[in-house]
Amino acid sequence: MSHHEEILVIKHGALGDVIIATAMFAAIRGHHPLARIVCLTTKPYAELLSQSPYFDEIWVDSKPRITQRKALKRLKKRLNSVKWDFVYDVQTSQRSTSYWWLFKRPRPFFSGIAKFASHRYKDKARHGRHALDNYRRQLQIAGIDHVGLPDLRWLNAEVRGLVPDVTYVLIVAGGAAHRPEKRWPAEQYAALASELAAKKLVPVLIGGKAEANALQMIADRVPQAINLCGNTTIAQLAVLARSAFMAVGNDTGPMHVIAASRCPSVVLFSGASNPKKSAPPGEHVHCIQRTSLQDLSVDEVLTVIHGLRPLDTTP
Repeated sequence: MSHHEEILVIKHGALGDVIIATAMFAAIRGHHPLARIVCLTTKPYAELLSQSPYFDEIWVDSKPRITQRKALKRLKKRLNSVKWDFVYDVQTSQRSTSYWWLFKRPRPFFSGIAKFASHRYKDKARHGRHALDNYRRQLQIAGIDHVGLPDLRWLNAEVRGLVPDVTYVLIVAGGAAHRPEKRWPAEQYAALASELAAKKLVPVLIGGKAEANALQMIADRVPQAINLCGNTTIAQLAVLARSAFMAVGNDTGPMHVIAASRCPSVVLFSGASNPKKSAPPGEHVHCIQRTSLQDLSVDEVLTVIHGLRPLDTTP
């Protein structure tokens, strides 16, 4: 591949999707080792992706509305400021698909679901597949045959002072505030944390403002727990995950970060989402699903944890 290649990758979000897409980013970089690769993303993920080994430059997309004509004109001008050899639409949303029309003729080679894309992924069954499977199929059409697993082992941050020198389990008890049905009850997490603490495994609580009350309740009931609510960046979470005994959490973005850091993980799914389509991939990940997470017992979770990493064995 020529070092004169100019490659654009489009990926807006969300967190879990971005983490899974790192497998695709790695494959694209491997296929274009000497190219200049630019990622068009949104502000929440610009810093994260700027640390990755996959991109030479990060552009932030403000995602202008169709009524914001000046902003759309600026976006079009920027997209056409480079003569792209290939554009990979990893987002494949209605918005990112519409960007095909913003490129001037002759348009670059384009991988995505746009109707007139040169390398169109048009399988109607894609909506029922896992995101990683779709990425692999999409890239095969573009001539890239190998896509591995998401891997965040390149992500680093300072974590001294967050967790003492103990054996710990990451607990991710939160999730999107508007999707409470995707959360295992905080009382159950507290009971699980108590069982782990009794086995000399320190529960480390991960989350943000949306789950602050739940995490504080767990911390109050389990004195051994370390509450890091609001105190970890994505990069710090990845570093903590690499040293954790394991992790347990709801179907939420931070669990993708943890799993992509190759931490043994148990992810809890309600009927509101489908692990076959959105679970963190890898043999080190085990998913438990119940129509209602209210029906999932602590003993069931402990059994799965013990199957991944025996709780009576020092790691």
